[in-house]
Amino acid sequence: MGGDAKPKAAASSKPASPAKPSKISQADLDKACKAAGLPPEPMAAQRQAFLRGLNAIDTDIVQGKDDKAVHRGIDTCGIVKRFPGDKAKQIDQTNQRWSKPTHPEGHGLTKAAKILDVAHKNICPDF
Repeated sequence: MGGDAKPKAAASSKPASPAKPSKISQADLDKACKAAGLPPEPMAAQRQAFLRGLNAIDTDIVQGKDDKAVHRGIDTCGIVKRFPGDKAKQIDQTNQRWSKPTHPEGHGLTKAAKILDVAHKNICPDF
């Protein structure tokens, strides 16, 4: 064996750094929502009306987590779209969607019906 052979470098045990996520424009996000059958992010007035409506039902629903509530509202509109004309199914699915640690079974069907109505009126009135 010749003495000119160079030793191979040891493989690094350091994992490769993950790629940074690219920023998605609001317009692209709205297009993706539309393709999925969901409404776009509500405008400021719609958003505030939605949050006021939820707090009027029960202040325990939002608890200062406005963005989370709005995204659940958008998802609730998806329920309306997936089960057109089946109000009982929409209410049941809404109750499940709005569960949380303090309400693992949801807020009950009566409040779920009100949440559904507030979402439908303020976020997706055209559904």
